[in-house]
Amino acid sequence: MFKKILIANRGEIALRVIRTCKEMGIKTVAVYSKADAESLHVRFADEAVCIGPAPSSESYLKIPNIISAAEITNADAIHPGYGFLSENAKFSKICEEHEIKFIGASAEMIEKMGDKATAKATMKAAGVPCVPGSEGIIEDYDECLKLAKDMGFPVMLKATAGGGGKGMRAVWKEEDLEAAWSSARHEAGAAFGNDGMYMEKLIEEPRHIEIQIVGDSRGKACHLSERDCSVQRRHQKLTEETPSPFMTDDLRKKMGEAAVKAAEYIKYEGAGTVEFLVDKHRNFYFMEMNTRIQVEHPITEQVIDYDLIREQILVAAGVPISGKNYFPKLHSIECRINAEDPYNAFRPSPGVITNLHAPGGHGVRIDTHVYSGYAIPPNYDSMIAKLITTAQTREEAINKMKRALDEFVIEGVKTTIPFHRQLMEDQRYTSGNYTTKLMEDFVMDEKYKDEE
Repeated sequence: MFKKILIANRGEIALRVIRTCKEMGIKTVAVYSKADAESLHVRFADEAVCIGPAPSSESYLKIPNIISAAEITNADAIHPGYGFLSENAKFSKICEEHEIKFIGASAEMIEKMGDKATAKATMKAAGVPCVPGSEGIIEDYDECLKLAKDMGFPVMLKATAGGGGKGMRAVWKEEDLEAAWSSARHEAGAAFGNDGMYMEKLIEEPRHIEIQIVGDSRGKACHLSERDCSVQRRHQKLTEETPSPFMTDDLRKKMGEAAVKAAEYIKYEGAGTVEFLVDKHRNFYFMEMNTRIQVEHPITEQVIDYDLIREQILVAAGVPISGKNYFPKLHSIECRINAEDPYNAFRPSPGVITNLHAPGGHGVRIDTHVYSGYAIPPNYDSMIAKLITTAQTREEAINKMKRALDEFVIEGVKTTIPFHRQLMEDQRYTSGNYTTKLMEDFVMDEKYKDEE
């Protein structure tokens, strides 16, 4: 087992990893930018190393600084969390070259599954259902037009190096295709330094349902059932739940088997997520694989009583998995609390939290790194907390979430708490009859606004 793990991340996920390491008797090293000097992950780690100024390009994405921090503290492993370098093949490879265990996928795995076009070809070879689409990257607009006509509209253009909704365009008719092609390529090139595009048939009334998997160094994998991530704004998840209200026992079995088949085909090691689009007829199609821990992993932990970070560490240390598949015993919902103004197009709201009161009670979990007096920096993602409620049934979990949201007080900055209050009373959500399109016509009601 590892003696000391460096957490190459910040905020709530860094604190989350530190907690499990402490429970396992493993020493921890926090790294931080100058903007994060007062963050809780710095305070609760055994050691902390400043790796640069506020911009992530000069700190959390600066590989030499992170490797140096690991070497001077004698860390024998690095946990990358999510985001930043968690799916960076170069970083995984450099860790290996420095004989530091990367608690995540190998460089080969990341390269195989990180590029969406390559991942789709790999999954087709594995026999996993895929959305009909182009074979690899589209060379030029003429090929794009021909493919769209052959496939039939609507279609979806996607950046091969994409993420967070960048470089994606839904095209419903031929006359809109050329403009969409140009703007998607420009956006992808600016965001990722890669303007490669591919095309898929647009799935109508889609649900975004992912399967959590864990694979070990012996090529064995298991699944930990599904999470429904369909409530999204601009392809960014807002809330997640498990089990999915759309799921049937038969569909859960089929999707779980497909996810395990995908993981074992590539001999995947570590925790990962196989993400699917599910149409209104409950046909499911591989979308992408995330070769890291997910933001929404706590809801899976809650419904099957399973520490995913602990399992990541054990697998990285060479411990085999049981091979048993897990199914939810309870219902759990996660609301992402962002420092954003939902009444002003979700505009980021950095600043100082002047007062904070966190909810509690049975079945309420909060993963956060903020506190009263904490200054939210403008340099990073705006998520400041994850509120998770767990109960025997979906209705009880929703009612518990409504109560917890009412108790959750964050003053000094705008947050998405009012949005989640309204969502928990939206008939489409409460009925379970929602798709990834729910937010397209969602209008904030003033009655949910926090009192000024």
